[in-house]
Amino acid sequence: MGDVLISDRPPSPARLSHTSEKHPRVTLQELNVLRRHRELCDVVINVKGRKIFAHRVILSACSPYFRAMFTGELEESRQTEVTICDIDENAMELLIDFCYTSHIVVEESNVQPLLPAACLLQLAEIQDICCEFLKRQLDPENCLGIRAFADTHSCRELLRIADKFTQHNFQEVMESEEFLLLPVGQLVDIICSDELNVRSEEQVFNAVMAWLKYNVADRRQHLAQVLQHVRMPLLSPKFLVGTVGSDLLVRSDEACRDLVDEAKNYLLLPQERPLMQGPRTRPRKPTRRGEVLFAVGGWCSGDAIASVERFDPETSDWKMVAPMSKRRCGVGVAVLNDLLYAVGGHDGQSYLNSIERYDPQTNQWSCDVAPTTSCRTSVGVAVLDGFLYAVGGQDGVQCLNHVERYDPKENKWSKVAPMTTRRLGVAVAVLGGYLYAIGGSDGQCPLNTVERYDPRQNKWCAVSPMSTRRKHLGCAVFNNFIYAVGGRDDCMELSSAERYNPHTNSWSPIVAMTSRRSGVGLAVVNGQLYAVGGFDGTAYLKTIEVYDPETNQWRLCGCMNYRRLGGGVGVMRAPQTENYMWIRKDSVV
Repeated sequence: MGDVLISDRPPSPARLSHTSEKHPRVTLQELNVLRRHRELCDVVINVKGRKIFAHRVILSACSPYFRAMFTGELEESRQTEVTICDIDENAMELLIDFCYTSHIVVEESNVQPLLPAACLLQLAEIQDICCEFLKRQLDPENCLGIRAFADTHSCRELLRIADKFTQHNFQEVMESEEFLLLPVGQLVDIICSDELNVRSEEQVFNAVMAWLKYNVADRRQHLAQVLQHVRMPLLSPKFLVGTVGSDLLVRSDEACRDLVDEAKNYLLLPQERPLMQGPRTRPRKPTRRGEVLFAVGGWCSGDAIASVERFDPETSDWKMVAPMSKRRCGVGVAVLNDLLYAVGGHDGQSYLNSIERYDPQTNQWSCDVAPTTSCRTSVGVAVLDGFLYAVGGQDGVQCLNHVERYDPKENKWSKVAPMTTRRLGVAVAVLGGYLYAIGGSDGQCPLNTVERYDPRQNKWCAVSPMSTRRKHLGCAVFNNFIYAVGGRDDCMELSSAERYNPHTNSWSPIVAMTSRRSGVGLAVVNGQLYAVGGFDGTAYLKTIEVYDPETNQWRLCGCMNYRRLGGGVGVMRAPQTENYMWIRKDSVV
């Protein structure tokens, strides 16, 4: 043994790996101390006479703008003092402070100079914070100014939010001074929108004429250009003749008279209307508001999760709310009497029959709901005639065809007729007074079969099957069709989608989603269809996408805080008050 070399010995298993959380914070603090004392500074940034001492390496590490300036062949790379024009000196100082401290305060007094400065220095994080601040400040008096500001600085998300706010609040916006000061191009952009929220087209005409008469001398030349976006064929005959047709400015312009004549013909010749369709005959369809989407539980990073988050389509924000008391994957979610129910699921170790109920007004979950008679995960849940139904799933031993329903008045579950087929990973939907069970797996292979339950007869019967076998699919009722999307067939996750017409008892394909999604949630929020999370065969997804039936296209529209496979989704009216703190998760998987 004495002849064994040290190098031949097996390595010692004892190791101590350490990553300091304190080190980056302390290092930044000390670098800032050096800057304040002007020690080791190698550059001075001169903005309108204000000299800001700094270190090139810090500025270059934080700002692509400074990195290009100091590491390239620009003249500034050799200068010890650099003058920067066309930027606010206070904003520059705030941004350099942020580079050293990671802290900044955005407020009403500094956001307007700060955003363009952040754009110049390519500090994307500060741009986002400024845009978030401005989103929260939107009101009918300032939304047009914020919209123009966002457009000038290419803040596309802020521009989209300001546009939506303007359209929905148009009846108040048209009374503001900002509206009367609009350039003609921006006015046209607003009034040509299909989503303009007005009681009648008469309001649009009155708004246009108020804008025109604010500066008749300069704007009279634009009257026809603007009035062509007022949908005159949708005006009442009395208003068209008595108000529009008699207006002296309208009567004195030939192009405007032609628009009035077109509208008169449309109103006087109803039999000819099919041949006269166009942008001016299309009714406006303002976006519905007031609903929010909840994503509940699921599977993330190798375990079931209890987290819950809320999506507001108006702001495109996901915010964390109170978590459930148990982790739940394969959970069934539905809304009954303005309360969100989470039914069953799997907590990572065992199958559950417990149920939790969420009240959005108090941001609290309660567990005082009677459990289901069977443990269930991958269960379908829906509400029909004031009862909460739990359909199929698996209990750890077998795939289930059991169906039971919950009476909230009695706090009691009772069994109803079982399905004709065992189904786990089944999707359920309610349409026309029937409960539909769609696809799933019988424990051996995915299904394309569909059956529906008639509560009046307590009986299930088969309807037309889908064109594709799907388990762990998403489904929702949208415009009186049942949409079935994603899931998994015999060999792969699916992006395909189809819809069921109950009148013809037939399925037809729609365009595929942008991503493959198994374990996806599907829900209709404010009249729009959203697909949420899932698994694409490689990764768990936090992305969501929305379907446009007019263009038959899906588009990505943001991300949740958590990746979720097999989470549930539910739609509720937005809380009337938010007198509690939202739980914010800044960096999650």
